[in-house]
Amino acid sequence: MSGTSWLSDEEQRVWRDFSAAVNMLRAHLEAQLQRDAGMPHAYYEILVVLSEAPGRVLRMSELASATRSSRSRLSHAVARMEASGWVRRESCPTDRRGAFAHLTAAGLAALEDAAPGHVEAVRASLFDALTPEQMRRLGEISAAIRDRLAPRCAEAEAEEMERLEDGERAGG
Repeated sequence: MSGTSWLSDEEQRVWRDFSAAVNMLRAHLEAQLQRDAGMPHAYYEILVVLSEAPGRVLRMSELASATRSSRSRLSHAVARMEASGWVRRESCPTDRRGAFAHLTAAGLAALEDAAPGHVEAVRASLFDALTPEQMRRLGEISAAIRDRLAPRCAEAEAEEMERLEDGERAGG
C-alpha cells in the first residue's frame, strides 16, 4: 500500500502504550465491578445512563446510542437485568417496534452499592497516576479524539438503523 502513511517509531510507541493502557484500565475496572458488585461494566453503564435520564426512563434506541451498544447486545443485557429486577422494559404505545427501559428501585440500589468501589478503582488506576496538568491534558486529548470520532460514529449508527429498517420492510 504505497499511499499508507505509516506510523513513525514514536507514533508506534505512543499508540501501543495508549492501547495497552486503555485495555488494562478496562480489564481492571471490569474485574473490580464483577468481583465487588457482581455485574459487568456494560450493566453498570446502562444503570448510570438510566439513573441520569428524566424519570429514569429511556427508549431502548436512545439507551443503545448513549451506551454505544448495538441494539441486539443492549436487548440481551436488558433482558438479563430484567431477570435481576434492575430494569423493567415496556412497549411503546405509539410505536410497535419501540420499547422503553425503566430503572427500578432495585436497579438504583444496585448502582448505589456499586458506585463507591467503582469510583475508588477509577481514581486509583487513572487519576492517582496523573499530575493535575496531566489530567487536564488527558481531558483535552480525550475530547479531541471523541470530537473527531463522534460524526463517524453517528454516521455508522444511522447507516445501521437504515439497514435494520430496510430489512424489516423487506421481511415484513
